[in-house]
Amino acid sequence: MTDPTVRHARGTVTVHPRGFGFFTEENTAPPVSSFVIPPELNAFLADDLVEAVITVGDDGRTNATNLKLIERTRSELFGTVVVHRGAAFLKVDREVANTDWPLTHAGPAPAAGAHVLARVDGAKAALIEVLDTPDAQTLAQVIARHGIATVVPPAARDEAERARKIPHTVDGRRDLREVPTVTIDAASTRDIDDAISVLPADEDGAVRLLVSIADVSAFVPEGGALDQDARARATSVYLAGRVIPMLPDGLSSEWISLLPHVDKMCLTAELRIDPEGAVVAVDVYESLIRSWARLTYDEVADFLDHGDVSPAMEPVYEAAPWWRTVSARLHMARTRRGGVEVARDETFVVLDAVTGLATGIEAHQPTSAHVLIERCMVAANEAVARWLSERGVPGVYRVHDVPGPDAVRELSAVAERFGYASGFGTKLSPLALAAFDHQIATSPSEPAIRGVLLRSLGPARYTVHPSTHFGLGANLYLHFTSPIRRYADLAVHRLVKAYLHGSRTWSMRDPALETLAQHINLRAKLAARAETDRHRMLVAGYMTRHIGEHFSARVVKIRPFGVVAQIDTTLVEGTLAFEVLPDGPYTVEPSGGAARSPTRRYAVGDAVRVTVVKTDPSLGRIDLALAPKG
Repeated sequence: MTDPTVRHARGTVTVHPRGFGFFTEENTAPPVSSFVIPPELNAFLADDLVEAVITVGDDGRTNATNLKLIERTRSELFGTVVVHRGAAFLKVDREVANTDWPLTHAGPAPAAGAHVLARVDGAKAALIEVLDTPDAQTLAQVIARHGIATVVPPAARDEAERARKIPHTVDGRRDLREVPTVTIDAASTRDIDDAISVLPADEDGAVRLLVSIADVSAFVPEGGALDQDARARATSVYLAGRVIPMLPDGLSSEWISLLPHVDKMCLTAELRIDPEGAVVAVDVYESLIRSWARLTYDEVADFLDHGDVSPAMEPVYEAAPWWRTVSARLHMARTRRGGVEVARDETFVVLDAVTGLATGIEAHQPTSAHVLIERCMVAANEAVARWLSERGVPGVYRVHDVPGPDAVRELSAVAERFGYASGFGTKLSPLALAAFDHQIATSPSEPAIRGVLLRSLGPARYTVHPSTHFGLGANLYLHFTSPIRRYADLAVHRLVKAYLHGSRTWSMRDPALETLAQHINLRAKLAARAETDRHRMLVAGYMTRHIGEHFSARVVKIRPFGVVAQIDTTLVEGTLAFEVLPDGPYTVEPSGGAARSPTRRYAVGDAVRVTVVKTDPSLGRIDLALAPKG
């Protein structure tokens, strides 16, 4: 008879810095995790795919034992050199492994304490490089911790070089080279994958928005070495000071990128937008464009807000006023259905060009140009999702679930703690969310509130199963507009082109597409964590010079170990550990939104005055204390 308390499962390993770990089962929603004791972890790395025996205890908690390696997902390790019995070992980043690995090296052993990058070689670590500077060390740590591949395989490199010989030709495509088309990006952007054109209103008042996207699939054949490498990466990774592109740099930033004044093959989504902002018709087709101008957000914002025309804008001056029209109309349509704008305040770390260390932190607000492009891209993504669905073509959809009753109650509590009355009731709609978004739009605490709000709503995900995107108030949504840096968009392009070329053989719930979607979800999550870690490490290094200074802040999270506060001016987050707060001990309330002692209570939204007392750049950690009164 089978024991119901014991079963076998496949899944991935995560490692806690304290030595224990967790086993998370494949294909479970919500995720099912089991505890792994330290000795079981010795032979494994974080994110290893393993088989395990799951045992359910009397208290309902599960433990994973008898782990067996199926596949190792990471190829590089970061750590410091230690010496055991005269031999060099690598003390691996403790979020990746809980044991020291034997370090092999061709020449002399690196000195004890040296920071090194190594290659996984069976159960050993083979030395790649000794890292001498703090910036090189933190970058390598982040990249290795999250399994971000930095080396393009030779076969993929060769394919990329061959792809650069494929000409951009009209060859049956719609020729849009005489249509005034522009790209609008940050000045530093190198992989330009989207361009817009807006044609004047017709006799019915409808304007046509053409969103043209680099036709990556014309240069990256499905199943080839280049495609396999891009699929494994699934996304470009944007670390402060370094970009790790999904596609090789010469391809992504030059041959495919929509550079000005040269012919480029694209996929174009053409939207007809009536005077009330409704998208009344959609056409999707292969095209050949020639960007008339490469514009920056700043110069477009200067035109939209003040009418200033830069030299680069002069060739498209007559078309430019229609950009305002499109932005306003799409805004009206979004306002009617609710949801939140994607563009929001962000902080950027200013790096020294020589050392790579942080020299400042700047808070950037989205301009009218950011909002224009965001609205155009969201409209195109939604239109293509609807276009595919209406034709019975499967898609890699972007889904954001409707919050359940518990999440709605928590959102209401968050609003109240920040001093706002939400009145959500028991069910939250996109329009109610939009109304609250308007409430906080002019608040000094908007960045803190919005960060808490987005965390409460939870993440979106990719899936082959079409459903709503709650945060955008969209019935169907997917990603179509960034195939140079997201594999999900490239997969959608291939589905669109297959239909355009006459294919009608597919399954609407294709399991292979769902497997791809789950892979992309995992890689996107790891990339986001890497970007966050890099940001936190740099910020902690920068805040070292502000130890002892006082700042106004807001409580934005409650953790089991303390209160997380966000500094108002820079949006930097630090922790007030429970042991440094007066009148302890503290316990976290069941809602998770506040911590309480016998005489004091700290809740999300509370204003606090804090002092920076300690930083640890290697951990991205900033320790705070309450500032003295007066």
